[in-house]
Amino acid sequence: MAEVQIRLYKTEDHEEVKEVFTIGMSEHIPPSCMHVLKQPVAQMFLLCVFCALLTSSKSILLPVLTVTLLLAAGRQCVSYMFTKYIQTCLNEDLNHIQQTYMDPPNACFWVAESQGRVVGTVSCLPAERDPNFLELKRMSVKKTHRGRGIAKSLCRTVTDFARERGFLGVLLHTSVVQTDAQKLYEHMGFQKVREFRAPEVIAKLINFTLIEYQLIVKKI
Repeated sequence: MAEVQIRLYKTEDHEEVKEVFTIGMSEHIPPSCMHVLKQPVAQMFLLCVFCALLTSSKSILLPVLTVTLLLAAGRQCVSYMFTKYIQTCLNEDLNHIQQTYMDPPNACFWVAESQGRVVGTVSCLPAERDPNFLELKRMSVKKTHRGRGIAKSLCRTVTDFARERGFLGVLLHTSVVQTDAQKLYEHMGFQKVREFRAPEVIAKLINFTLIEYQLIVKKI
């Protein structure tokens, strides 16, 4: 197994960092589609459409084709939501990592490197909602390198940074479909403090919720 090193971000990492983040976020599209299909409102809607068309057309083909098209349209909507989020993240900070994370004194960006390639990322900066906390952001590990403890090491790097800088704790946000991430954070000692709907219109329609976790690192 190749050795993995957690180190500070360098300018030459930029394109690889964006690739790791973009691919990682895109992986959430299929489970998000399954999340939509599990919603009672979505199931009821598809069933009503199917039954109505079956009754009116007296044919199985039309309702099957219609439901199939609706499912495809639903996947496109979920895909659009994630594509928009990825683009927002690129515009907000990942297109200018140095200015956002490396220049300010209480922010930072790290990468996990294996055989000269970036295989994981994480960053932090003071939380807007509570300046006593650092917010862990942009956590992502390549699928080929998961299960090796890289995510735990990246998470621990942020909590150590917060402790060294005198912050009360670390907070982060993850989504309802990121069950592996939820297990990781809870294993690391993070506590769930609230769950809320994502602000996008599509997210509200499909009941796509975000979860906020907190970890206290400073003894009071």
